[in-house]
Amino acid sequence: MTERSLHSPHPRLVNRTTEGVATRKAEHTGFNGWLAVKITDVVGTMWCAYAFAGLALISLPAAIKGGTAPLIAWIAQTFLQLVLLSIIMVGQKVASAASDKQAFQTYRDAEALLEISDDLHRLITLNNAMTEEIQGLVKKS
Repeated sequence: MTERSLHSPHPRLVNRTTEGVATRKAEHTGFNGWLAVKITDVVGTMWCAYAFAGLALISLPAAIKGGTAPLIAWIAQTFLQLVLLSIIMVGQKVASAASDKQAFQTYRDAEALLEISDDLHRLITLNNAMTEEIQGLVKKS
């Protein structure tokens, strides 16, 4: 009896090696997903936030001349929406990158644990076979 005939690794070990780790970049599919990610990558930059702030500041003098209500509307509807949108997206990209890094670390840890578990299973199977063989020899004596 050989060690290989006693143990067959769990099929999940084989599947996992072909799947790889799930990341943000691997999530988008098709043209719409690709386009959405490209737009997000452009709009979600601090340079875009600066450009939006500049664009919003063009209408600030008119909002100031209009009085309190137009100024508040300018702050809420123009400046905050334009500028904060990009800044929030930058924050989400940073958080997403950190999440991808954590997912990759967790994936590597899980890989190691699965291999250890598989080795343990192989050793237990081998140990059981050897114990049965020893018991058989003892019974014959």
